[in-house]
Amino acid sequence: MKAGGRHFETIWLKPGDPSVVQVIDQRFLPFDFVIEDLTNEEEVFTAIRDMHIRGAPLIGAAAAFGIYLAQLNSGKHTSPDAFLQQTARRLKSARPTAVNLSFCVDRMIMAIAEGSGRREKNERALETVLEIVDEERENSKKIGEQGVSLIEAASRRKTGEPVNILTHCNAGWLACIDYGTATAPIYKAHEMGIPVHVWVDETRPRNQGSRLTAWEMAENGVPYTLIADNTGGHLMQKGLVDMVLVGSDRTTIRGDVANKIGTYLKALAAHDNGVPFYAAMPSSSIDWSVEDGLSEIPIEERGGDELLYLETYTGGKWVRTPVARSDTPVYNAGFDITPARLVTALITERGICKAEKSAIFDLFHDKNTKLL
Repeated sequence: MKAGGRHFETIWLKPGDPSVVQVIDQRFLPFDFVIEDLTNEEEVFTAIRDMHIRGAPLIGAAAAFGIYLAQLNSGKHTSPDAFLQQTARRLKSARPTAVNLSFCVDRMIMAIAEGSGRREKNERALETVLEIVDEERENSKKIGEQGVSLIEAASRRKTGEPVNILTHCNAGWLACIDYGTATAPIYKAHEMGIPVHVWVDETRPRNQGSRLTAWEMAENGVPYTLIADNTGGHLMQKGLVDMVLVGSDRTTIRGDVANKIGTYLKALAAHDNGVPFYAAMPSSSIDWSVEDGLSEIPIEERGGDELLYLETYTGGKWVRTPVARSDTPVYNAGFDITPARLVTALITERGICKAEKSAIFDLFHDKNTKLL
């Protein structure tokens, strides 16, 4: 997608130096566009943990690059294999809710193990990480192509009036390699000339909506309006939301969706007002080993400072201002679970299906059907 009129993706190898991974450092958006160089596995770990980058597909790809860099650096260690395993465990611990991260790490470790000798292992690492990036880019593109039919149908019902879509958090190209998940159908509709308007939830406490999704919409010319997190239900009651479209960090085989905290409340409001609620995700965000989201998906708990302080951007840096007493007890869950019964449908790279086990496996019949 576009930033400053130029096409960018979120992560890539530095031209001329394949030992350096470059990323868009999202900490500085929407005010400054900063590219960060990552030169080793520890810098990748920090970038994931401290949210220089975020979004399930992107952190999966980034973790894969972390293993790639670790393989390049493994010759410095007495036991390269043990070093890779240690790095894999550390990267998996950076953000525990998004399943893409562990899937991509495991895939890299398996690919490297197939190589014989350091040179071949390096080649296998590079080949596999680039495959992961290509697959995630293509998955997002296909999600857009599949999901745009829902927006087209809504546009026909409204006889060409703008389709009002409510989003939560950032499930845009900044959370993926390109296109996004929830935003991919929106971008495709805009490209096709279908009038759309996006209600952008600010998404407290890290404001991924106001800082990232709003920036994406503006950079790509999509009409949008920023709203407070608690405004969505009011808009639905007034008939001003035609659909809710969110992403997913982990989806179970029965269709429960783990997404940014506050998603469940949007789903409840949508259900109460008869508004379709869609979750868009690539198959890499489906956990084929988990059925019950509430009991089986780990929910990341983040530091209390995200609630105790408000961050403002001044003089090229973020400044923290307290909004509560420093000794205030804080519970800061990063995600919540939306049960399948509240999800109208799932949008994947292979098609749209009900949030039901049988429907999911109808699309992905090549997966572990022993779980059916």
